[in-house]
Amino acid sequence: MKSIKAAAVQAAPVFMDLEASIDKAGRLIEEAASAGAELVAFPETWLPGFPWFIYLGTPAYALGFFARYHDNSLAVDSPQMKRLQAIVRKAGVTVVMGFSERDHGSRYMAQAIIGPDGELLLTRRKLKPTHIERTVFGEGDGSDLVVVDAPFGRLGALNCWEHVQPLVKMAMYAQHEEVHVAAWPSLSIYRDIAYALGPEVNNGASMIYAVEGGSFVLAPCAVISQEMFDMLCDTPEKARLLNPRTGGPGGGFTAIYGPDGRELCERLPEDQEGVLYADLDRDMVTLAKAVADPVGHYARGDALRLVINRTKRQAVTEVFAPSAKPDESEAAPPEKLRLVDGVS
Repeated sequence: MKSIKAAAVQAAPVFMDLEASIDKAGRLIEEAASAGAELVAFPETWLPGFPWFIYLGTPAYALGFFARYHDNSLAVDSPQMKRLQAIVRKAGVTVVMGFSERDHGSRYMAQAIIGPDGELLLTRRKLKPTHIERTVFGEGDGSDLVVVDAPFGRLGALNCWEHVQPLVKMAMYAQHEEVHVAAWPSLSIYRDIAYALGPEVNNGASMIYAVEGGSFVLAPCAVISQEMFDMLCDTPEKARLLNPRTGGPGGGFTAIYGPDGRELCERLPEDQEGVLYADLDRDMVTLAKAVADPVGHYARGDALRLVINRTKRQAVTEVFAPSAKPDESEAAPPEKLRLVDGVS
């Protein structure tokens, strides 16, 4: 790893408007690059925003938003992704973007790591959407539970409550992660009603990840804007559920942690948009792992081990049988097994 300046975004997207949200992402990326950041991290499903409607009413209420949300989700091979890559390439930074991935008729809670040359270093899907998120999003698999070589060091990313799943975390630690992006949605929904969904617990999870993994952790967290409240909350009760403390905009609790657990920058007010910065000193990682390297001298593989299944999940397997009457001049073709979107 080399020492760098890094940035974590605390902002609202242009809710359920993919093109406008990419425009806004471009402005934030350019702002961070101009400030000297080499890494810019965005919150969970920031494109086109977290689907808060699933928390606020009946399934029938949520269905009213569903088609628009799907249409404004981001396909990996789309012109919109290429536009985002071009924005990153122009800024010359590494970006970790949270997005709702549209894959034909399904959606996944995804993250893209884009290098400073605009190349996709990784796209990954949240292994297990949490609770009611499963009404919108499908599951990921172990094939993309990966740490990549970024220009400055070993970089990984997880979404939200993947940070309270011990085996998922260990899978990342095992790849000698040095910088980690812990992406969160706004931490205001049901606050005080469901304490575990609030900033105290979830920022605590980011901090503990830093200490356990001996890595820097950028924890970007989105703001719920007034525009989003006006769109989602047609009753005072919905506003109370979305942000019990203010009944209005907020939910942004972005933080950056060092490998020893300390916060490395001042936080913004929860309803304020901005970019937070911290200097990531490589020596802090060296010292942290000298004390407790979770997959090195501090590990006990003889007593406890993690097994990771790297197989990409497939919905369909096609089996092709040999011809019933092969040409006598040629050997009969062998039976062939082909995995759809996989390797023969």
